[in-house]
Amino acid sequence: MKIVGIYSFNKGQEEVKSRYPHLLKEIEEVISSIDSPIHKTKKSKEKTMPGRILFNPSALNLDFKKAFGAKGWTPVRVKCDYPTKYFVKEYHVRSYSRSAFREMDFIKEKLGVEVQFGKYAFMVYNVCAKMTIFHKLCYINCGVEIVPVKAFADEMSTGVSYFEQFLWDLDKRGIADIDIPVLILGIDS
Repeated sequence: MKIVGIYSFNKGQEEVKSRYPHLLKEIEEVISSIDSPIHKTKKSKEKTMPGRILFNPSALNLDFKKAFGAKGWTPVRVKCDYPTKYFVKEYHVRSYSRSAFREMDFIKEKLGVEVQFGKYAFMVYNVCAKMTIFHKLCYINCGVEIVPVKAFADEMSTGVSYFEQFLWDLDKRGIADIDIPVLILGIDS
C-alpha cells in the first residue's frame, strides 16, 4: 500500500514530524509493507455489485495489527464505567455490560494510531472524540488516522468512507479548542 494523501488537522503533520519522526517512519514502513492485492477476497452480496470481488477490511486490519505489533505498537483499552446518577429516581438502572470499553488501535511513546476502513461516523469519532479522550486520559499527545482514498474505498463494500469526504467535513467543521493534533493519511492499494 502507499500513502497518496496527507492532511494536517490542528497542525497534526507538524506535531508528528517534530516530536515523532522515528515513529512516522515506522508508520510509513507498516503501510508500505501491507500487500493489499492478497486481501481482495470478499465476494459481494450487495445489490449494486453482486459477485464482485472486493477488498476485505477485516483481513486488511489484521495485517495492520500484525505489522504494527511487530514494531512494538500496542492497542490500549480503557474500561468504561458508565454513570447512573443522571437517571430519574423512578427508573431502575439495569446492570451494564462489564465489558464496555474504548480502545485505540495502536499506541507507542504517546502517539496514537487508528486504522479505519469503516463508515464515515467512525472516522469522525476517532479524530473528534476518541483521540481527545485518550489524550485527556494521558495515553497520547497526538494521533495519526489512516483511511482509504475514494479510489480504494470504491473497491470495498458500499458505505466505506474515504479520505476526501472526511477532509471536506473536517475542514468545514473547523478546529475546536479541545481538538488534538492529528495527521490524517490517505492510502491506496
